[in-house]
Amino acid sequence: MCTMKNLTLRIDEAILAKARIITAQRATSVNALIREYLSDLVRQQSRQEIARKELSALCRESTAMIGHRNWTRDDLHDR
Repeated sequence: MCTMKNLTLRIDEAILAKARIITAQRATSVNALIREYLSDLVRQQSRQEIARKELSALCRESTAMIGHRNWTRDDLHDR
Protein backbone atom coordinates (compact mmCIF):
# COMPACT_ATOMS: atom_id res chain seq x y z
CA MET A 1 0.00 0.00 0.00
CA CYS A 2 1.29 3.44 -0.93
CA THR A 3 1.27 6.23 1.62
CA MET A 4 0.57 9.66 0.17
CA LYS A 5 2.12 12.79 1.66
CA ASN A 6 0.87 16.34 1.28
CA LEU A 7 3.13 18.89 -0.35
CA THR A 8 2.69 22.64 -0.60
CA LEU A 9 4.05 24.35 -3.70
CA ARG A 10 4.40 27.97 -4.66
CA ILE A 11 3.72 28.34 -8.38
CA ASP A 12 3.60 31.44 -10.53
CA GLU A 13 -0.02 32.44 -11.12
CA ALA A 14 0.32 32.54 -14.93
CA ILE A 15 1.89 29.08 -15.02
CA LEU A 16 -0.83 27.69 -12.78
CA ALA A 17 -3.54 29.18 -15.01
CA LYS A 18 -2.00 27.55 -18.09
CA ALA A 19 -1.56 24.26 -16.22
CA ARG A 20 -5.24 24.31 -15.29
CA ILE A 21 -6.16 24.69 -18.97
CA ILE A 22 -3.96 21.70 -19.85
CA THR A 23 -5.39 19.58 -17.06
CA ALA A 24 -8.94 20.47 -18.07
CA GLN A 25 -8.18 19.34 -21.62
CA ARG A 26 -6.78 16.07 -20.25
CA ALA A 27 -9.63 15.58 -17.77
CA THR A 28 -7.24 15.44 -14.84
CA SER A 29 -6.02 17.74 -12.07
CA VAL A 30 -2.90 19.81 -11.49
CA ASN A 31 -2.16 17.56 -8.54
CA ALA A 32 -2.36 14.44 -10.71
CA LEU A 33 -0.25 16.09 -13.43
CA ILE A 34 2.53 16.95 -10.96
CA ARG A 35 2.34 13.49 -9.37
CA GLU A 36 2.63 11.86 -12.83
CA TYR A 37 5.56 14.09 -13.78
CA LEU A 38 7.46 13.29 -10.59
CA SER A 39 6.77 9.56 -10.96
CA ASP A 40 8.08 9.63 -14.54
CA LEU A 41 11.16 11.58 -13.44
CA VAL A 42 11.97 9.03 -10.73
CA ARG A 43 11.42 6.08 -13.12
CA GLN A 44 13.66 7.67 -15.74
CA GLN A 45 16.39 8.34 -13.19
CA SER A 46 16.18 4.74 -11.98
CA ARG A 47 16.47 3.40 -15.54
CA GLN A 48 19.51 5.61 -16.17
CA GLU A 49 21.20 4.41 -12.98
CA ILE A 50 20.57 0.78 -13.92
CA ALA A 51 21.90 1.37 -17.44
CA ARG A 52 25.06 3.05 -16.08
CA LYS A 53 25.69 0.15 -13.70
CA GLU A 54 25.15 -2.41 -16.46
CA LEU A 55 27.43 -0.53 -18.84
CA SER A 56 30.13 -0.25 -16.18
CA ALA A 57 29.87 -3.99 -15.50
CA LEU A 58 30.18 -4.75 -19.23
CA CYS A 59 33.28 -2.56 -19.46
CA ARG A 60 34.89 -4.27 -16.46
CA GLU A 61 34.08 -7.75 -17.79
CA SER A 62 35.10 -7.04 -21.38
CA THR A 63 38.09 -8.88 -22.78
CA ALA A 64 38.24 -6.71 -25.89
CA MET A 65 41.66 -5.46 -26.86
CA ILE A 66 42.20 -2.03 -28.34
CA GLY A 67 44.96 -1.97 -30.91
CA HIS A 68 47.48 0.75 -31.62
CA ARG A 69 45.97 3.86 -33.18
CA ASN A 70 47.65 4.35 -36.53
CA TRP A 71 45.42 7.11 -37.83
CA THR A 72 45.03 10.80 -37.17
CA ARG A 73 41.97 12.95 -36.96
CA ASP A 74 42.85 14.44 -40.34
CA ASP A 75 42.97 10.93 -41.86
CA LEU A 76 39.40 10.39 -40.71
CA HIS A 77 38.17 13.79 -41.81
CA ASP A 78 39.82 14.30 -45.18
CA ARG A 79 39.62 18.00 -45.84
